[in-house]
Amino acid sequence: MSHDNLKIVTVGGGTGSSVLLYGMKNFTKNITAIVTVADDGGGSGVLREDLGMLPPGDIRACLIALSNSENEMEQLMRFRFDENCGRLAGQSFGNLFIAALNGIYGDFEIGLKEASKVLAITGKVLPMTLEDVTLYAELEDGSVIEGESNITFLTRKSGGRIKRVYLEPELSKPPFESLEDIKKADIIVLGPGSLYTSVIPNLLVEDLRDAIMESKAKKVYVCNVMTQAGETDNFSAYDHLKAIITHCGKNFIDYILVNTTEIPAEVKLKYKYKDSSSPVYINDEEIKIIEDMGTKVITGDFVDIKHNYVRHNAEEVSRKIIEKVK
Repeated sequence: MSHDNLKIVTVGGGTGSSVLLYGMKNFTKNITAIVTVADDGGGSGVLREDLGMLPPGDIRACLIALSNSENEMEQLMRFRFDENCGRLAGQSFGNLFIAALNGIYGDFEIGLKEASKVLAITGKVLPMTLEDVTLYAELEDGSVIEGESNITFLTRKSGGRIKRVYLEPELSKPPFESLEDIKKADIIVLGPGSLYTSVIPNLLVEDLRDAIMESKAKKVYVCNVMTQAGETDNFSAYDHLKAIITHCGKNFIDYILVNTTEIPAEVKLKYKYKDSSSPVYINDEEIKIIEDMGTKVITGDFVDIKHNYVRHNAEEVSRKIIEKVK
């Protein structure tokens, strides 16, 4: 069922946002995906350091999700060079494609628009800022970790807990286009995705955060299905929401969407031993606390499990958001 006039803005990064976009584009063509650009690891980190450009990895994933090009083009964008490819090992063609357009036009924003045309995407993909920013995490013991790629690994290694994350430079500006789209939005969806390294970094861009909080759109937070070791160990749905509120100074979330379907025992066991991860839970007491704060709780079966990997069911999440919120 199409809702072509419905204006939706998604805010996040990484796998979570791209998964959601696969489902959302089946309901409306009016989508703006705002994506974190704090990544400094992997192929994106190499291009960021060598070329002085914004990291393209999360943006590439969202472009692919919204693409309406031929399957061969999608496969090409996903292609990753293996260890036999010398200095290209670990790099993806999609990252290089975006880097090439950035070089041709000398402007990341223009290059991104050209990439969007080539891939015939539904809607648009915008970076949270066009400035070179670094993400930091302050742990509860007072220690500080520099760099998005280090935060989860070093926090997990130390056994510490994240108190807050912040950007340097502290004052960074979002693209003007993103502010305009937020003003016009009917629904703004935060997440799913890594809480401290994919979702919250967008809210650290001051003008972007203020625009989201002041928008008349309904704001929905899609809570993760599983916890993430080093970021959200033992977090409940309420803990996820509280972290967002803490970083923004007040509660502006109208709805939180939480999976309540039981994860199969063998899948939970795999996540426990491989990833030190467990299902995010919510109980009746937490639902009351959250709703007393002014946020409505949407529960249901929102998981898609394939080959023992847990992901959100993008179609069902998108359908439920539009059904409940529109």
